[in-house]
Amino acid sequence: MTFTKLAIEWSPQMAYIVGLMATDGCLASRSTAMNFKSADRELVATYLELLGRTNKIGAQTTKWGGLVYYTQYRDVRLRRWFESIGLTPRKSLTLGAISAPDEFMAALVRGLLDGDGSISNGVWKADTTRRSDYYYEWLRTRFASASRTHLEWLKSQLTRLIGLRGWIWTDYARRNPMSCLAYGKADSVELLSWLYENPNAPCLTRKRGIWADYVSRHSLRTVESTNTMYA
Repeated sequence: MTFTKLAIEWSPQMAYIVGLMATDGCLASRSTAMNFKSADRELVATYLELLGRTNKIGAQTTKWGGLVYYTQYRDVRLRRWFESIGLTPRKSLTLGAISAPDEFMAALVRGLLDGDGSISNGVWKADTTRRSDYYYEWLRTRFASASRTHLEWLKSQLTRLIGLRGWIWTDYARRNPMSCLAYGKADSVELLSWLYENPNAPCLTRKRGIWADYVSRHSLRTVESTNTMYA
């Protein structure tokens, strides 16, 4: 039998775990089981490593032909703690505020970003006869959720803590409307600088890599690059 070795209380590691659970985790409604699922095997491995658990990582094919990785386990004490800070079964539609202390918000938000968020970065060449050598580089950060209430809470926290603006829109054409909280270039620089301030903090490598690439060249006025988009 495997056990959770991470202390069941707020810490940078647990805050990151909470962010992952709030996005890609599941608290079963008819049992004490919990699971975490991601298209990135690295993220599932990091999740287990932080908890100090040795559960197996399984893989299954999605209905769209992709591959998703998952782990499942039972821990009544951890589940009760998750529920005490705002996570519930069927949370994708009902998730609201998460009761996290301010000192752990960066780690929590990094988990939310790695779970259901995205960072996009690319370069446009200006369509102008006056400046044929002018390039515009964009940077955008997004958080997606089926619960607009959760995104409204997240937006208010990021405004309060680091002064971000951002905007939310909702796609009502879907069976279950999906909302998105987005930040433009200036706000994304502030946000990602905050989230990745500690180079040793747990995160999804490919997303941090987008930010690292941007930092390495963001002061350049012209960049010879094709447009790229990363999720």
